[in-house]
This record gives sequence, C-alpha cells and structure tokens, in this order.
Amino acid sequence: MTTYYCTLAEVKAALRLTDDVDDALIDRSIEAASRRADAYCGRWFYKTAQTAIKLYPFNYYNVPVQDIANTSVTVQTDDDGDGTFETTWTQGVDYQLEPLNAALDSRPYRRIVAIGGKTFPSQAIPEQPLIQVTAQWGWNAVPDDVREATVLLAMRGFARYNAALGIVGFNDMAIQVRAVDPDVRDMLNQYRIMAVA
Repeated sequence: MTTYYCTLAEVKAALRLTDDVDDALIDRSIEAASRRADAYCGRWFYKTAQTAIKLYPFNYYNVPVQDIANTSVTVQTDDDGDGTFETTWTQGVDYQLEPLNAALDSRPYRRIVAIGGKTFPSQAIPEQPLIQVTAQWGWNAVPDDVREATVLLAMRGFARYNAALGIVGFNDMAIQVRAVDPDVRDMLNQYRIMAVA
C-alpha cells in the first residue's frame, strides 16, 4: 500500500532532473509532502486495508465516519451494551452510505444512515461505542489537485536542503521562502475538513 501522493518521476520531471543523485532526498520530500497534505486537510488520500473501528452514533439515524473508500462495508451493532457487536446490518435494507453521489463525484462516503425503520442503539452507556464499522478507509485514488499540490510541496521540501534558514541566495541577492504556498493552499482547500469524525 503506497501512502505517497505523487511519484519520484513526477517530482523529478517538475525539477527537470534526469540523474538519480538526489533520489533519496526527493523520496523523503515526497513522503513529508504527503503527510503535510494529510495534516492540512485533516484526512488522508490513500486506501487502507479492511479495518474495523468502533464508533458512537450521532443520533438514532446518523453515524458520521472518517472517509470510506468504497461500498465494501460491514456495519455491526452492540444492542445490549455488552461489548459484543452481535447484529450485522444489511446495506441497502438497514443502512445506506452517504453522500449518495459519492461514487459519481469520485469522493469517499462520510456517513452511515439508518433506513427501513431501523435505528442505531441508544447510548445507554455513553462511554461505550455501540457501532462497529469494517471498511477500507480513505480514498480510492488520489485526487489530481492533491497530487499536484504534493509535487509542489515536495519540490519546496527538496529545495529547502539548499536554503539555510529559509533563505535562497542568488549571487548577491537573497529571497525568503514564503511559509504557505498560495497555489498549494488553493488546491488543497476544497478537501480540507475541520474535524475528523
């Protein structure tokens, strides 16, 4: 499973480099840029293996979730608060993933909604999660804007190796490197979430 949002070849092409002298440094810059995009957006853009997590319902009908990559999901509930998730729900009958147009927009699912007269268990034991969701978390594919932002961030990270204290020198001139690249910010802003469910 790769967690990088662009390739070594893409960054080297952008830097106009054809040798492999700095490949290790560029690779580290790509990893750092990918994690920086994650931190800025409050989410990640790779897809995990099937992983079960325990959640609290927002209310009887709605469970907000971290990004779910696809519809291969198992929802189970602990109906009596004993720590065992004994009831498995049926997708399309007991619950649906939303937003409904997520696949059309190449975006992840962000909530699970009870349907067909079903409700999620009440929080009789508030400190105990009553829902378990097994899914592939994240995104099926890295969005184009995120890939391009990561290329720019990796280029910047690589350039910093030659810019002591954030100052780039050219003969008798010096330019200070800005803290936030406005192009990167603009590309990532549409993917930013302020709170992670």
